[in-house]
Amino acid sequence: MPDPILSRPGKSKFRKETQKFGFLLFEAMYGPIIFLKAVYRQLVLLTVMFLSGAVIFSHYEHLPAIASLLASVSTITTIGLYVPNGGNFATLNRTEAFLLIVMIIVSVGAGASIVQSTVNAAVESALAKGDAEKRLISRLKSHVIVFGYSHLGVYVVDKLEELGYDYVVITKDNVVYQELLKKNVLAILEHETQPIIALRAAGIEKAALVVVAHQTDSDNMLFILSARKLRPDIRIVSVVHDSALIETAKNAGADVVIPSSVTVGHLLALSAVTKDLVGIVFSEKIGTKEIAQFTVFKTSSLIGKGMEEVSKYARVIGVVRGNDVVSNMFDRDFALQENDTILVLGDPSNLDVLEKKAKAK
Repeated sequence: MPDPILSRPGKSKFRKETQKFGFLLFEAMYGPIIFLKAVYRQLVLLTVMFLSGAVIFSHYEHLPAIASLLASVSTITTIGLYVPNGGNFATLNRTEAFLLIVMIIVSVGAGASIVQSTVNAAVESALAKGDAEKRLISRLKSHVIVFGYSHLGVYVVDKLEELGYDYVVITKDNVVYQELLKKNVLAILEHETQPIIALRAAGIEKAALVVVAHQTDSDNMLFILSARKLRPDIRIVSVVHDSALIETAKNAGADVVIPSSVTVGHLLALSAVTKDLVGIVFSEKIGTKEIAQFTVFKTSSLIGKGMEEVSKYARVIGVVRGNDVVSNMFDRDFALQENDTILVLGDPSNLDVLEKKAKAK
């Protein structure tokens, strides 16, 4: 039996809670460090200003070292514990006054910059959360990368979440990115059409599958090319909204191409033909086939018949009896019973004939 493409890490709820805990842990561990990285230049500048002020007060006011530093900090922070020259600015040394003016202006600017950086980080949750996200992504293995978070991308993510698979979402929308971060979803923001950078940040080196589901075909094509360039061996599944681009997507490197417009249109059209339609299979080898289910009514001519009779109209892929899938449906002694449900794969015209035979006359 071949190995599965994806490795399931466990139940979805457990995986989600583990990921949430990882976010909180990394935020607590690296939050202060990331904050220092964001404002260290301003902090260095403030430190230089504190020391410069101490030198000024020591030289012109003849204060001891500690008192000079205290006077400098007091002046820069506007606490005002010490006033140069006893508050008589008219007789204050001009050079000292000029140096103090420069020191205060530069220090106020650096302080305002620190406040702004802190506020921005708090509003966008971009510091510790972003670093926590990078570290969690670096630990993933055999995960799914989903490009695009429109209605199709949301559906893909919901299913992966339900099945318990690890995934990383790549989006071009900053608003969507911030919302995903708030939900503790691993996400990467693609900047200025740079899919290669985004794919690397999403851990494509260790990923198992790339799902391309953006709402724009041109972005999808660029993303397929980038993913194939970075990982020639990775499996790529892509949607195209213009069916004329199916071959283009394949040539770009997609292993499976699903035309969204054709899929939806096909389903809508066939739903008008039969209410028993449950799915569609798109295949290069067998073309487009429909999956339908039929319940055998008590007056059906199929009762007592085996799979040989049903196979005249469509390929049987399963029989459900009660709540169980019948395992011996291809045995010679197997016979259909009332209320059996037949799952078949076939063409619309043949399915219509089978539907009539399964139901009451």
